Amino acid sequence: MPDDSALLGALEALRERGALGETSLPDAVRHAEAFLAALPPSTRRVIDLGSGGGLPGLVLAVRLPDVEFVFTDRRERRMDLLRLACARLGLGDRVTVLTIDVTQLGRNPEHAGRYDAVTARAFGEPLRTARCAAPLLSPAGVLIVSEPPSLAEHEPSDPAVATRWPSSPLATLGIRLSDKTFPLVRRLDRITTT
Repeated sequence: MPDDSALLGALEALRERGALGETSLPDAVRHAEAFLAALPPSTRRVIDLGSGGGLPGLVLAVRLPDVEFVFTDRRERRMDLLRLACARLGLGDRVTVLTIDVTQLGRNPEHAGRYDAVTARAFGEPLRTARCAAPLLSPAGVLIVSEPPSLAEHEPSDPAVATRWPSSPLATLGIRLSDKTFPLVRRLDRITTT
């Protein structure tokens, strides 16, 4: 498993090549680690939407050596850089890097309904992110999204959170806000029917 210095080195290389704009890499790693708390313990397969800069994907892949990952982005140059970072960190055997528009993945049987978790950081507005993620989730899957600092610690029942993540459109997608609150991220759970 790569150590923190190798991870920071890979992220620094991404930053030097313009794929990552973070000013503090240790802070960026800590923020990416917030996704860990929201992942169910049974997670074995994760897809990261808009992975170009490597966050949170690289951090999660390093911290979770028994989990398979798919990193996605539509920008070829960034994905080439991310492939190099994965090779540098020795993640190639369990990380797949796809240059693709994620809206296509939900219709692909290789990806539809196959992921225990979908992660997204700065991917897009909330409902767009949910629309892209929902078809990828397994029956017990979760979507974990980085939240703006002003909303990150708010309870799911907070009116500002309810406005950002409206329940009716989410229910149409088969997902709902989790009742649990996590630092820096919001989790949405697949709606289960009994």
